[in-house]
Amino acid sequence: MLRCFLRSKIHMATVTESNLAYEGSITIDKEIMDLAGMLPYEQVMISNLNNGERFETYVIPGRHGSREFCLNGPTARKGIVGDRIIIFSYCYMAEHEIEGFGPEIIKLDGSNNPIKPPARQIKQKRR
Repeated sequence: MLRCFLRSKIHMATVTESNLAYEGSITIDKEIMDLAGMLPYEQVMISNLNNGERFETYVIPGRHGSREFCLNGPTARKGIVGDRIIIFSYCYMAEHEIEGFGPEIIKLDGSNNPIKPPARQIKQKRR
C-alpha cells in the first residue's frame, strides 16, 4: 500500500506577480525551488492565506535569486500581488519508506528570502 505524505513546503511566500495571459502554473525562484527539492513541472497544491483559495497547478522555474512567485494563467485569478501563499508538494511512499521520513520545510520572510533554520533541525519520526 502507498500512502501520501507532505514531501516539501514553501511557507509564507509573497506573490510578486500575477500574469493572466500565460498558459498556467506558478513561477518560483529556481533557488527556492532547489531548497524545497521541487522540480520543473512538478504538481503542487497552493493555499492562499489572504482569500482562502486552495488550488493545484505545476511549477515553472524562475530566475535564480529573483525571489519571484508569479501566479500564471487561470491561477492568476486565485490571488493578487502581495498575497501570502503556502506551496505544498506531496509524494507517495511504501510502508518501508516511511520511518525516519520528514518533509523539507522552507520558511520565507516578507521579501521571499529563506529564513535560516535552527543550527540543528530534527525530523520527526513517523509511527
